[in-house]
Amino acid sequence: MAETFPLPSTQRAAEAPILELAGVTAGYGATVVLEDIGVALPAGSALAVLGRNGTGKTTLMRTIVGQADLHRGHVRFDGLDMASEPCWRRTRLGVGYVPQDRDIFPSLTVLENMTVGARPGRWDTDRLFGLFPPLANRRRHFGNQLSGGEQQMLAIARALALQPRLLLLDEPFEGLAPALVETLLRVFAELRRSGLSIVLAEQHARLALGMTDEAIALVRGRIALEAASHALLDAPGRLDDVLTVQQTVTTPKLQE
Repeated sequence: MAETFPLPSTQRAAEAPILELAGVTAGYGATVVLEDIGVALPAGSALAVLGRNGTGKTTLMRTIVGQADLHRGHVRFDGLDMASEPCWRRTRLGVGYVPQDRDIFPSLTVLENMTVGARPGRWDTDRLFGLFPPLANRRRHFGNQLSGGEQQMLAIARALALQPRLLLLDEPFEGLAPALVETLLRVFAELRRSGLSIVLAEQHARLALGMTDEAIALVRGRIALEAASHALLDAPGRLDDVLTVQQTVTTPKLQE
């Protein structure tokens, strides 16, 4: 069973939101993917974004970092409305992003991937290699010489090298062997202890719930369920019911 890392509720309540989405409707061009999304993430806490494929999890991440079109609503980071801020500016403000496809540079070495754009701070190369020992052993290998699990480690390390205060992780466990999943769980435990705020989009609900304080479940681009992560772990049927409803709605009927 995965270890859990929630903050005490009294501590979470005392923190002001580091991320706030209010009435967010977003998508790509004229296509609307998300509708009326509202989220408030206290500093130092972690949020799980759950849902099946195609529910809007990745679009939510891209909306926060400025890679999707915000049609209505507000995206605030540490009180600043970021609607007009470009992606690079959001990164400078402290928003880190690990995309689902990792996006590492295949022609750069592990060390070069980690240091390109890196900023001074607590997540320096020594600490990152300590967090990911396999990368230390392959620091001079190119990105396209790494396994899928090593590429995932590198994508996370590169995001941390930018010294974020908020880290967005899009499906970090996808396609990984169980041993690598356990490795990443230990890494995320360290990230939680460091006080980093995290938004985790994940299909594997039990993994995500064990790492987070609060959770939302998306169905067809809307929040269908919002609850404390521990409450959903204790009553998994609540989440199953929501996702089953989506499956029922989106499965076409065969014509007789």
